[in-house]
Amino acid sequence: MTHYVALLRAVNVGGTGKLPMSELKAMCEAAGLADVRTYIASGNVLFTSKLGEAVLKKKLEQRLHDYAGKSVGVLIRSAAEMARVLADNPFADGPGNRVVAIFLDDPPSATALDDLKHHQHERLACGAREIYVHYGDGMADSRLVIPAAKTGTARNLNTIAKLAELAAQKRDGGS
Repeated sequence: MTHYVALLRAVNVGGTGKLPMSELKAMCEAAGLADVRTYIASGNVLFTSKLGEAVLKKKLEQRLHDYAGKSVGVLIRSAAEMARVLADNPFADGPGNRVVAIFLDDPPSATALDDLKHHQHERLACGAREIYVHYGDGMADSRLVIPAAKTGTARNLNTIAKLAELAAQKRDGGS
């Protein structure tokens, strides 16, 4: 069994895409996932499964579509990948609430950061299947648009650290 983290896109953010985490947990269990646990109400699910990433993504996206009546993107990472995302943070000097990783299905292209819009003081870097952004003064006033990240979902480094910790506890036999 592999330990995974599923990151839902546009769930419980700004009053749209409401999905109670108890409903999400029940959906995941009904899909045959084991050891299901949610973390904060923004669409983060930890679980174990024998299935691979592509099958899990398709299965969860279908269940979410059936529930919400619209597409809900799901990004999947193994526990080891979540730890790598945290370790590979190129902006470790920045506070965890001002650095995000935007999770993508595929590696960002070599030109992923070439067509930014409204780029001001943010620092950006590409990871394995992520785009990291350091919002020096915070996200509130930023108008940054990253076209390459359109179908991704972002989590700040504080959340990623907690997800990596929880996933590692599961992987190492913790509860």
